[in-house]
Amino acid sequence: MLTSPFNNLTKAIEKKLTYTLFYFLLISITVMRYFDRFLVNETAEFGIVSFELSKTLERAQEILNSWSTLSKTYAGLSLGYDFLFLFIYTLFISILIHKLNKKNWTNKPLYKLGEVLIWTMFLTAIFDCVENVSLIKLLIGGRQQLWVSVAYYFAFVKFLLIGISILYIIVNFFILLLKKRS
Repeated sequence: MLTSPFNNLTKAIEKKLTYTLFYFLLISITVMRYFDRFLVNETAEFGIVSFELSKTLERAQEILNSWSTLSKTYAGLSLGYDFLFLFIYTLFISILIHKLNKKNWTNKPLYKLGEVLIWTMFLTAIFDCVENVSLIKLLIGGRQQLWVSVAYYFAFVKFLLIGISILYIIVNFFILLLKKRS
C-alpha cells in the first residue's frame, strides 16, 4: 500500500523542508533560466524544452545546428544541472501534495489519489534522468532517432505528470481556501 514518504516528519521538520525546497527551487529556476538564455533562438523558441520535445532526428539536428559552441556548452550545463533540479522540483511538488492531502482529504477516498501523485513525482524524476541522458547523447554526437524518441516520450510523460500534479495542487489549494472561508 502506498503511503506518503513524508508521513513520519514532525510539523517543524516538514515546514523547514518545505521552505528549504522552495528556496532551492527559486535558485534553481534562476540558474536554469540563465542557461536557457543562451539556447533560445528562432529555431529553438523554448530553449532546452524545444530540444527535449524535438521528436524527430531532423528537428533535433536543426536545433543543434542553430546553437553556437557556447550555446551547446550551456545546453550541457543545463542538462547536467537538471540532475540536481529534478530532485528539488519533484520533492517540492511532492511535499505540497502531501501537505494539501493531509489538510483536505485525511480519512477520505481522495486521500489515496494524493498519495499516488506523490509517488508519481519520484517516477517523474526517473523519467527526467532518462530524458537527460538521451539528450546528452545527442549533444555529444550520438545522432540517432532512438535518442530523440526516448528523450521525447520520457519528456512528454514527465511534463504530463508534472502538469497533473500542479493541477492537483492548484485545485486543492482553492478547496483549502474555500474551507477556511466557510
